[in-house]
Amino acid sequence: MTDDAAADSTHPDEILRFWEVARVRAGVMRVAAVTGPGIAGSLVPPSWAFGDEPALADAALALVLDGTKTATSTALPEFELADEPLPVKGDLSIVTDAAGRPGALIRTTRVETVPFGEVDEDVAAAEGEGDGTLASWRAEREGSWAPVLAALGAELTDATPVVVERFELLFPRPGDRGPSPAPSEA
Repeated sequence: MTDDAAADSTHPDEILRFWEVARVRAGVMRVAAVTGPGIAGSLVPPSWAFGDEPALADAALALVLDGTKTATSTALPEFELADEPLPVKGDLSIVTDAAGRPGALIRTTRVETVPFGEVDEDVAAAEGEGDGTLASWRAEREGSWAPVLAALGAELTDATPVVVERFELLFPRPGDRGPSPAPSEA
């Protein structure tokens, strides 16, 4: 995941407009004690993009939107380094593109922590990236996680804990009409 604060500040008005439509279409109803008097006073889910490169963020969002990507994984030390809480079943998130524009509302359905060496083909397929095999999943993660862990003074081994988050796409679903696309920046 990329820094959610950066995504939130890139297009805050678009995030609010997206949330206003998405929460209704996804069945996330207003509760006055939680959401406040209007959309601007509501608790908007965190927004973030997948990966650490723009092309990856856009490609992963497209995979979420077409139903291919239903999971993501992160080396546990990355959460610790960023001082971020672990995902929890029921969490809502707004997934953005690389520019921070909202694209999908997802809900976490399951979270488990497994050693890197025990991640299986099912996780690789659910992540939907590369060719979907465990071999390509491992190679990609070794290339991206090893430098991060090295910066922490650790190394990626088969024992490194991996947080696997399963999620479902709540909005948009096929047939949904979302907020108008953002105007193109020329």
